[in-house]
Amino acid sequence: MKNESSPEKNIDQEKAIQEPQKQPARKSEHVIRSAHYDDLDGIQALLEPFVQARKLLKRLESELILLMANGFVAEQPASATRDGKPKIVGFAAVEIYSRKLGEIQCLAVDDDYQGRGIGSELVRACVERARKKGILEVMAISASDDFLRKLGFDYSLPEQKRALFFQLHSRDDLFRDTIGNESDEDQPD
Repeated sequence: MKNESSPEKNIDQEKAIQEPQKQPARKSEHVIRSAHYDDLDGIQALLEPFVQARKLLKRLESELILLMANGFVAEQPASATRDGKPKIVGFAAVEIYSRKLGEIQCLAVDDDYQGRGIGSELVRACVERARKKGILEVMAISASDDFLRKLGFDYSLPEQKRALFFQLHSRDDLFRDTIGNESDEDQPD
């Protein structure tokens, strides 16, 4: 999240988002672009191993379609793939909660394409989308604080407040196919 208390820190965060990081020696011909409905199958295929490994929560198709409205894909062009077909190798979206807050969600990069700066580019694209929409802060929940801090994210109030979560279902329930069934949302308590 952006820390409003220090002008110098804000300048550093702006640089981190706008200046591309040095790329590793391995080259990638990927293109970062806005996600389209036609990308749905490719995005689902990309996310599935991360869901199985419990690194990402399973999304209903309808949830994923909503996220795609402010989502980005990293795509390898047909000329750069073995089978001659374009391949989605990364995805991330920014979910807009209000004018005040957005959240980076579903950040995933195919294992074969990690370490090439794709994740950083996807996060930057999401932050820029939020900036253009006038959002004040963007948050991210991740197991990799260092990755996000290099991109300008920081704890909003590190000495005073932390995000706490109240789980309404067990962690195992969150990963089961039956949780979040769209028809369950309409059922009375």
